[in-house]
Amino acid sequence: MYLLGYDIGSSSVKASLVDVETGKCVSSAFFPKVEAEILSVKQGWAEQRPGQWWEHLKQSTQSILAKAQIEPSDIKAIGISYQMHGLVCIDKDRNVLRPAIIWCDSRGVPYGEKAFSELGEEKCLSHILNSPGNFTATKLAWVKENEPELFAKIDKILLPGDYIAMKLTDRVCTTISGLSEAMLWDFKNEKLADIVMEYFGYNPSIIPEIVPTFAVQGYVTAAAAAELGLVEGIPVTYRAGDQPNNALSLNVFNPGEIASTAGTSGVVYGVNGEVNYDKKSRVNTFAHVNHGAGQTRLGVMACISGTGILNSWIKRNVAPEGISYPGMNDLAAGVPIGSEGVTILPFGNGAERVLQNREIGSSIHGVNFLRHGKQHLVRAAQEGIVFSFQYGIEIMESLGMDVKKIHAGHANMFLSPIFRETLAGVSGATIELFDTDGSVGAAKGAGIGAGIYADNNEAFSTLDRIEIIEPKVSDRQAYADAYGRWKEILESEMK
Repeated sequence: MYLLGYDIGSSSVKASLVDVETGKCVSSAFFPKVEAEILSVKQGWAEQRPGQWWEHLKQSTQSILAKAQIEPSDIKAIGISYQMHGLVCIDKDRNVLRPAIIWCDSRGVPYGEKAFSELGEEKCLSHILNSPGNFTATKLAWVKENEPELFAKIDKILLPGDYIAMKLTDRVCTTISGLSEAMLWDFKNEKLADIVMEYFGYNPSIIPEIVPTFAVQGYVTAAAAAELGLVEGIPVTYRAGDQPNNALSLNVFNPGEIASTAGTSGVVYGVNGEVNYDKKSRVNTFAHVNHGAGQTRLGVMACISGTGILNSWIKRNVAPEGISYPGMNDLAAGVPIGSEGVTILPFGNGAERVLQNREIGSSIHGVNFLRHGKQHLVRAAQEGIVFSFQYGIEIMESLGMDVKKIHAGHANMFLSPIFRETLAGVSGATIELFDTDGSVGAAKGAGIGAGIYADNNEAFSTLDRIEIIEPKVSDRQAYADAYGRWKEILESEMK
């Protein structure tokens, strides 16, 4: 038996086939092979055509089936992970009315800020746990004001994963987790967020049927099966946004557990067991994949825009020409913890939510022209990124989370020994590195939703743990001193 997982990203669509018995990925593929097109008609706009997601999913599916040489009838369930916060508008005939407004489009920002002010910060935070911000609900507000004739034709609004599920099953539905990322779920009353719907003047009929995250959400139709090379009747049994799904992929389900990614930008995503929120709205809070009646499981997410992008900037502009990333790590390893007084703030990739949406830029402090060289800047950059993660973790801890263990994929910045040892050292948490990705996680989520696996522990019992990094007690003070200096500089810059 096999499970099929899809990861609908803004760069590509990846499909993975997982063997139920071994838990291993037997085939995977992604399309397109170059980064997918993002339409940007105006500054700050970012759109994609949902039909292109489907075409890339079709290519990925056909590729993995050709590689694996299995009978499509042996696929027992399908799971979907998707780029969060997007807006897909469909009419009553299920036609897409306009290109999807995706996560990195910023035109919803003024609508979110106005709603936060007029509804009241306390009211917003106590009900939807976030500022309305730049999410699906505020993207729709832009459509309503600027494309009123098109808005009038909308029958349902969908998230990207909802659209893919509709194409597979011909069923229009969504999840509580999805509505929470759209800023359309009221955690105080455990229902659709009437305060947001009424404020923006949305008819509740535009919200699709709500289904559980883990459940039969529909069956592959004959038409979809013919397009993809599958068989009719395979159940779709799981869907989640990419960050909750990344946490699932790393077997992060319970309060105090943390998942982290560190690519171009970085994310620290922790599970909270009680309804709470940051009064300064520096983190986002969504329903985690296993949130439900009688079990509070909230995903608290701190996003750091200036992560791998700072490391790559250092590689291009500071490090010796032609050096590799492993070579940079070797270079930095010759410098002690704290980079002998050099401190770098990594916030040079736009406004940062953890800084209350301020854009303070990246900056370098403490350079002595007689003592410091490229190696100090290389190390200070990695330390600065880690310290920004710790800053987010401290916000999570202020919400009652006890961070003792961080799960991460063995990829991107986590390939650096300095990066992961610094994170363990400054946070005091154990770092566990795993070999997995979003599409494999979605496949295993499908196995849980279909009842093939009894629970997450069974589904992820075969998860490959590559390495464990324990914090070194002997280095704890050095990390604390370096972080204290970094934080003092940050607070000075924010005055």
